[in-house]
Amino acid sequence: MVELGYKLTSEQQDAASLVKLAKMAEDAGFSYAMISDHYHPWLEAQGQSPFVWCTLGGISQVTNTLEIGTAVTCPTVRIHPAVIAQAAATAASMLPGRFIFGVGSGENLNEHILGDKWHSAPIRIDMLEEAVDVIRTLWQGGMQDYDGIYYVVENAQIYTLPEKLPPIIMAADGPIAAEAAARSGDGLMASGGKNDIIDKFKESGGEGPCYSEVTLSWGKTDDDAIDMAYKYWPIMGLKGEFGWELATTTHFDQIAENVEREDVAKKVLCSSDPEDHIKKIQKSVDAGYTHVCIQQIGIEQEDFIDFYSKEILPTFNDQ
Repeated sequence: MVELGYKLTSEQQDAASLVKLAKMAEDAGFSYAMISDHYHPWLEAQGQSPFVWCTLGGISQVTNTLEIGTAVTCPTVRIHPAVIAQAAATAASMLPGRFIFGVGSGENLNEHILGDKWHSAPIRIDMLEEAVDVIRTLWQGGMQDYDGIYYVVENAQIYTLPEKLPPIIMAADGPIAAEAAARSGDGLMASGGKNDIIDKFKESGGEGPCYSEVTLSWGKTDDDAIDMAYKYWPIMGLKGEFGWELATTTHFDQIAENVEREDVAKKVLCSSDPEDHIKKIQKSVDAGYTHVCIQQIGIEQEDFIDFYSKEILPTFNDQ
């Protein structure tokens, strides 16, 4: 049985709105939600980027059953893993048994802000694995030291620990990251339900839940859905590794100028038809993903939640 989640897009909503949407998602029947952890939005048109750890505190006070996680936090550059270890432990304490700690190697857009070097992907993945080791060390409780290749921790103790530690779900978009997730993670997270990523994760001995994040656009008509995707997320119409490498929203806005409306429609599901959404989700299920998180592009979030509650969730919740 697959579990369906709702993506809380911090790039498009302020903190109070995200708290409200999390409650709506719970009431609608989503079993979990994931929230992005960025310093900047991708594009100026998106317009928001609240601090995720404050927002999670608000969500913890208005939800009762909804599992909630980060998708994903980068615990390597912008914030030291020792600090993230404390933040995640506090979030897990406020969300007992229902916090999911999703981590990844990050993007230059968010991680360059303190002037740190932006390393190549293999080094960033090594840093992520060491950061996870730092976090697990501190989650043991007691006074801890750590002397690694990238991180040093001295006389640090996390006093507020949850009764149940959250799973660490590692994001991957390539084979090296998938192997790292198998070694160091409690599960996998991949965008778009990629078959090769989950296959590499399992071939490398990976176990645990596998999360697929599916970005799409629903509208009252197909044209509405395309218009919204083109306005708020045109970079979905592009290929390449620019998403990890570009440093500012200005750069993303510039590259988005090369995208035509039809480019987005070819790359992203833009549909008002429930069957299209069901088929899109089923692809991730067929690939072996146990959890599928749906990211709705644009501002039609409340209507989208209502649409999924009536037209999509019953199909999968009744399986």
